[in-house]
Amino acid sequence: MGRDILGWRKLFGVMGPSTNTVVQPDFDMMRPAGVTNHYSRIYTPNADAVSNETFRAGAELIGANTLDAVRSVMTCNPDYLVMGMSAVTFFDGSKGADRFISQVKDVSGLDISVGSHSCTAALNAHGGVKRLAVLSPYWPAMNIEVARYFGDMGFTVVRDIALQCRSWTGIAQVTPRQCVDAIKQIDGDDVDAIIQVGTNLSMVKLAAMAELWLGKPVIAINTATYWHALRANGIMDKVEGCGRLLEEF
Repeated sequence: MGRDILGWRKLFGVMGPSTNTVVQPDFDMMRPAGVTNHYSRIYTPNADAVSNETFRAGAELIGANTLDAVRSVMTCNPDYLVMGMSAVTFFDGSKGADRFISQVKDVSGLDISVGSHSCTAALNAHGGVKRLAVLSPYWPAMNIEVARYFGDMGFTVVRDIALQCRSWTGIAQVTPRQCVDAIKQIDGDDVDAIIQVGTNLSMVKLAAMAELWLGKPVIAINTATYWHALRANGIMDKVEGCGRLLEEF
């Protein structure tokens, strides 16, 4: 069978919330020649009053609609799937992430890279990382789920910050200055690496810069997820300007 003219190496089907305006350009920024990204939007009403009580319900709605987005993107015959929404991949710890992957594979027959397990793979690639600080646009109730997941994977979250964005689209409006201030709040000598979760938070370039002045891994979830997708498909191209993960591993 012939190969796609532009995606002659791999076609990636990407599922992301319809409110997300960051993950698509982030993934395209990291895309090597011969790999193409085909974005399938997960229908997501843009709630304007997200709170600690409503965040999980909203994220679960996105998760429930994900399989429809999977069915839609399968019509372009992708080779592999990439999840462009992270919260649902942290629910219920490691077993929840595994269950989500199984549900997607049952519908698609394809393997998938998800944010939670991609971050674990990224941390293990750096080696020697045990103690984490987590930055999220979420609410504290969701950060608890993130910490539980990383605990299941053998890490300890020693500090975290939830920026408590009040709408799904508002996450994309968080400024680099706000992210820098948050990193300074959660970093310390007791932290081996910093993880940023939430795919609609723009952190790829900032995380790469932060690694230089902190001298430790600072991993943006979009970088980890796309890196994982490339490496899982045997694509070892190095991508400059997006952090050590894509430059060295």
